[in-house]
Order: sequence, then C-alpha cells, then structure tokens
Amino acid sequence: MTSPDDQHITYAGAGVDVEAGDVAVALMKDAVKATHGEHVLGGFGGFAGMWDASALTSYSRPVLTTSTDGVGTKVAIAQALDIHDTIGQDLVGMVVDDIVVVGAKPLFMTDYIATGKVIPERIADIVRGIATGCSLAETALIGGETAEHPGLLAENEYDVAGAVTGVVESDHILGPEKVTSSDAIIAMASSGIHSNGYSLVRRIVSAQGWDYHQHLPEFGRSLGEELLEPTRIYASVCAGLVDHLNGEAHRAGKPAPLHGFSHVTGGGLAANLARVLPAGLMAIVDRGTWSIPPVFSVLTEAGGVPQADAERTLNLGVGMVAVVEADHVEKALAYLRDHEVPSWQIGTVDTLDQQLIDNTVAEDLVQGAKGVDGGTVVLQGTYAVA
Repeated sequence: MTSPDDQHITYAGAGVDVEAGDVAVALMKDAVKATHGEHVLGGFGGFAGMWDASALTSYSRPVLTTSTDGVGTKVAIAQALDIHDTIGQDLVGMVVDDIVVVGAKPLFMTDYIATGKVIPERIADIVRGIATGCSLAETALIGGETAEHPGLLAENEYDVAGAVTGVVESDHILGPEKVTSSDAIIAMASSGIHSNGYSLVRRIVSAQGWDYHQHLPEFGRSLGEELLEPTRIYASVCAGLVDHLNGEAHRAGKPAPLHGFSHVTGGGLAANLARVLPAGLMAIVDRGTWSIPPVFSVLTEAGGVPQADAERTLNLGVGMVAVVEADHVEKALAYLRDHEVPSWQIGTVDTLDQQLIDNTVAEDLVQGAKGVDGGTVVLQGTYAVA
C-alpha cells in the first residue's frame, strides 16, 4: 500500500488552480468597479456585495424584483470562435430586461461562471462583457463567482448565469391588469438572435456544413460574427419611456398611458406577448409591419424551418414590446427614435372575438403561455419583403 508520504494529492493536481482564479480577478477588477455608483458599499472582492438601500427612501412602497437566467447554448459558439467578450452582455440583457417588464429599474447584479479550467484572460473577457452590459443597463455588478469543475466540464467549456435585483413603486407596477381593449402594441427591434433559439441555429449550421469563420454576403461579415452579435439591452430606454409617458401622468394624478412590456425571449413574440395580456383580451399582430432580418431568413430558409416553428423559437426581429394607450403611440415612438431604438406599431389590443379565434389556424394563434392564464395573440398577414 502506498503511504501518504509517498504520494501527495493536491487541489491543483485535482484540476483546480486557485492562483489562476486570482489572476482572473485582478484582470476583471477595473471593469467591475467601473459599474459601481455611490450606492455600492464595501468595494471589490468581499464575501458579499452590498448596496445602500437608503437610496430607496424616495419610494412610498418600494417593491423589489428579481430575475435569474443564462444565455443557453450561445456559449458554444463563443467557445468555438474563442471570442468571449460579448456573451456577458447577452447575460445582462436576459435578466435586466425581464424585470423591466413590470416597470422596475435594475439596481444591482451578480454573476456565476462554471468552467472546466480557469483561463484568466477568458474569464476576465466574460466578466468585462457583463460589466459592459451592466453599464448599458445602468446597474451595478456587485458580486460573482467563478467555479472550476474539472472532470465535469471540458477545459474549454463554460456556462454563465446571472441574477439581477430591481425596484418599482408598488402602485406603478406594469402588467396585464393595466392593459385595455383599446391599447396599441409597439415593437422595438432586436439586434439579432439575442440568446434564444441557439440549439436550432447550431443544428442548422451543422446540417449545412457551414463554418463559423466563413463570410456570408447576406450578413456582410462572417457567420460567427453575425451569430455572436450582442443582445440589445432595453432596460435604460424602457425605464426612460416609463418616466416619459407615465411620470407626467403620475404627477398630474392621471391614469398612466404605458401599461406593459413584453420581453421577447424563449417562445417567440406571440407566446411572450400573451403573458402580458389579461384573459378576455386579444392582441392582433400584423406581420406585414416589418421584414424579417437576414440572420433569421437565411437560417430558416437553409434549414427548411416551418414558419410556425420559427415564430415559436426566434424573436424574428422584435426584442421588446410596449403596450400603450393608442393616443400615446406617436409620443412613444418619437422617444424611442430619439434614443436610437428602431420601433414601430405592430398591432392593437381588442376584446376577445370568438368568431375570429375559431376562424384562425392554430399556427397563427396563441392562447396563454408558459403556465400563465393570459390573453390571446393572433398573428395575421405575411411578413414584408425587405
């Protein structure tokens, strides 16, 4: 039998390099600290992130909101291309834009990275991307964890997750109960695929025998660059739109004209829009109000993806939706244009028309979604030709 003195088993020998983790922390430190404002306490590297809640004393009844998410298999493309400084922005978009839906402003975020081997420069790139996203969302990155999982993940593999906390005044919460039968629906353009549908995308790429480095004329750049386009983050502009439309109404004691948002993620436009409608109302969405961006048309045509499947999987050019009173559409669109977010009206809200529902094919209809007893969405027409 081998004695303990003859063979020493170390943590490093088991595949965990603590010193590499320390180097990664040093490389990311400045980017993380750049997201900290006056409300972040305790500096960098403590056991717990701290945020000064006395900043919320201006709220009559502050309601905290939270969201946790990841970016799915988009990380596989980042790993294949060895480009890691954009996936963090995708992560921020996934979480902050979920809490915006209820009218909340993000306060702070934390992240988690699991990897087979800590390569300091790679981890720092990921976190710098998260910090970039936090800056765009006007929120602080106050903590995180990098876990090395040798034997569980390959050395070049990693996954990321994050959680955000935000706040909203209790009587300013947006949601289905605010939406009315005379509302209009405004779309905000996505920057690309964002972070949903990448298992389908990767299957198409594999079936076509494409290489991520190859140049595709429809994109004007490589396939990989197009697929890694960072998620557009809507948090700041949505918070501003709430203040622009609802702030004035609140101060005047009038009903607020902006009633809700829908973050278009897994499930596509119709399924996510149905979640912010009350039962008894329906949204009529006109496909003809926009053309599908090339990244979606190229992929779905190459893969022979049925339109209904694409609509249930991909955002198809719409990343966020706002539901507003009809007479405030132009004011909302003007604000979004001023803030460089392409936007347009895609439909209206009406009372449920059972005859219309009965005459609509199943592929064009969503009634409730994701376990929510929500409203109904009817997709009509054909997409415009670019």
